[in-house]
Amino acid sequence: MSFPITRLRRLRSNETLRNMVRETSLSVNDLIYPLFVCPGQNVKKEINSMPGNFQMSLDHFVEECKQVRDLGIPAVILFGIPEKKDLLGSDSYVENGIIQKAIRAVKEKVPDLFIITDVCLCEYTSHGHCGVIKNNDVHNDKTLTLLAKQALSHVQAGADMVAPSDMMDGRVAEIRKVLDENNFTNLPIMAYSAKYASAFYGPFREAAESAPQFGDRRSYQMDPANGDEAMREIELDIQEGADIIMVKPALSYLDIIYRAKTTFNIPVAAYNVSGEFSMIQAAARNGWVDGQKIMNEVLLSIKRAGADIILTYFAKDVAKILKK
Repeated sequence: MSFPITRLRRLRSNETLRNMVRETSLSVNDLIYPLFVCPGQNVKKEINSMPGNFQMSLDHFVEECKQVRDLGIPAVILFGIPEKKDLLGSDSYVENGIIQKAIRAVKEKVPDLFIITDVCLCEYTSHGHCGVIKNNDVHNDKTLTLLAKQALSHVQAGADMVAPSDMMDGRVAEIRKVLDENNFTNLPIMAYSAKYASAFYGPFREAAESAPQFGDRRSYQMDPANGDEAMREIELDIQEGADIIMVKPALSYLDIIYRAKTTFNIPVAAYNVSGEFSMIQAAARNGWVDGQKIMNEVLLSIKRAGADIILTYFAKDVAKILKK
């Protein structure tokens, strides 16, 4: 049928009809909230480039997790700022590292909050790269052992899921092997499978104090021009044991999210990264855009593209709206 018999505007004529036929919706169950934990006491330092987000010591961090839980957000992902850094990022896998202490503190006070941990070395290395340096580059295979050690330490501390973000070849298989050998066969892995070498990570690197001290990460993170390669990366991670795959960033890679979901039909996460968040915040604070409306539109676009899960710094704002 065509016009005038078919008039698509009929179903847009009022709010009730629009709500009834809406194809995509957001729920708090879709959200993961990223948090940054640092040493010390009574520390709650706002991140200059990410308004409303903070580096927090354990006391404030636990209170923040209680608020997150009370808003109905089911999960957080943790990033740590260590007391000291070295060439091998050794603070990332010690029993009393900042993330390990944070996991135990939350599990004691907010046991029903689902805790995911980022598995990577960049926040812990003195050079700021995601692995062991050899000949001025990250050595893939030497890094795998340390990543698996880090993941195991998180799980032993009580983490509910680990999320390797380093983009080393073979790291999902190595982490799966070590977890299984230590009787954590039911512990899921959410792999940053298609993580691009993106300029949108700038504010995060301030938050996590993880900027590389030389060079860049293009030898291990993906070329933004490539889509077919992302499908190969995702397929390999699934074969190695990833339970959830992730595309990062989200907005410039909605096509990759869509292709991942339609090709593999497994749970897909998308990271609405710091630069995407900060651009909206900056424009809203200058009065150039309606920040809340753009936030909703952006997150709906990520969900519509095929993401089942969205990691976003907007999680608390969305949850407050949805609770009304």
